[in-house]
Amino acid sequence: MSHPTNPPTTPAPTPALSAAALRAALGATTPVVAPDDDDYGAARAIEPGGVEQRPAAVVRPADTDAVARAVRLARDAGAEVSVRSGGHSVFGLGSADGALTLDLRGLDGVEIDVGGRTAWAGGGITAGAYSRAAGEHGLATPFGDTGTVGVGGITLGGGVGLLSRSLGMTIDSLLGAEVVTADGEVVRADADHEPDLFWALRGGGGNFGVVTRFRFALHEVSQVVGGVLLMPATPEAVAGVVAAADAAPPGLTMVVMVMPAPPMPMIPADWHGRLVVMANACWSGPLDEADAALAPLRDVAARAGGALLDGLRTAPYPSLLEGGPQGGPVVATGRTFFADGLDEAAATHLLEQLEGSDAMMRAAQLRVLGGAVADVPADATAYAHRAARVIGNVAAVAPDAATAAGYTPWVDALAARLRGADGAYVNFSVDGGLDVARAAYPGATWDRLLDVKRRYDPQNVFRGNVNVPPA
Repeated sequence: MSHPTNPPTTPAPTPALSAAALRAALGATTPVVAPDDDDYGAARAIEPGGVEQRPAAVVRPADTDAVARAVRLARDAGAEVSVRSGGHSVFGLGSADGALTLDLRGLDGVEIDVGGRTAWAGGGITAGAYSRAAGEHGLATPFGDTGTVGVGGITLGGGVGLLSRSLGMTIDSLLGAEVVTADGEVVRADADHEPDLFWALRGGGGNFGVVTRFRFALHEVSQVVGGVLLMPATPEAVAGVVAAADAAPPGLTMVVMVMPAPPMPMIPADWHGRLVVMANACWSGPLDEADAALAPLRDVAARAGGALLDGLRTAPYPSLLEGGPQGGPVVATGRTFFADGLDEAAATHLLEQLEGSDAMMRAAQLRVLGGAVADVPADATAYAHRAARVIGNVAAVAPDAATAAGYTPWVDALAARLRGADGAYVNFSVDGGLDVARAAYPGATWDRLLDVKRRYDPQNVFRGNVNVPPA
């Protein structure tokens, strides 16, 4: 298992990946940033900035053709290609030591077909930018709960967020993709073209190519009722919120955080640093049914001593995609797991562990699923865990990589105690070890992904991920 380590020394790029060779091959319209350049530090940085990766070069393509040429150069040099799809990564994914990093943030266009309820989105756009553009028409595609997430990363790993129970995962709204494969070819993948590749892209991560454009379905989502409800963390409150979310109608999705309250002005000062339950809720059903749907959540808060903050409000959906990773530079270590729920005994253990840790920030996140997520057959996409009720993640944040690594045993032990079902979710995985990959892709899913990998990336050019190795 790999974990964040101290920053390595700068690797020497292979001759074929020298800055001069890259610039000559890619031309003046495709910026190439190398380790000797003044802006290299900024080019390789990934928010929040604590993880140190030193790629051989950072290429900023402006179109699909430039991506294809860069991939061919890396393949011929035997180099890894890492892809930054535009968003943040508290685990430092999107870059790799010695790799050719493709920074797709210039591919950030979005084309919305209002009548056809579809959109094409560039591989470097963020969920917030896409959702604001779609929201101008009262439309949405389900992504996560944070606007700074890159659409490419969240989509390829599956995508769970504030609309999951009502509209499914992000991959359930993916209609097609434009993909640069490992041999530098540009292909269209959808239900009628390259269907096996299309299946693999929906949950198989970045194993199969660089997606330069995504085609999504759009859904009518204008005003929703949502926001944050904050309450004191008691075992009854933690278990009660999870149970309320699980029993709620499909129009209500909740992302539950159990953590020390941050020093934010809207939170009572005497609660800063004390354990709280932060329920980030979104009701996307009929507005006149919102109060009834949210009543069980408010009842849990009342039994816990009353809400410390009730930010539930009627608002445009894109306004709920707020926040982002804690300011840096910081480094996180984490462990993902699946569970069927969380009883009071497990909640008691969770609170004891959070209280006893000295990490500058530590948290357990519980995303309650079911609803439309579970309506899709397990073999329809490369995300195979449709029956899981909860995706959990335990994380600890530290000021540097060495300190973060010291919290890994604590994170692993707590996640093991909360785990109730086998499996792993790739978008919350710290490393791409084989054990994580096999947990993420069980049984027949693994066999099918291996076949697709061998066909589209036999040299494992795309390996900076939860890797499905072709060998």
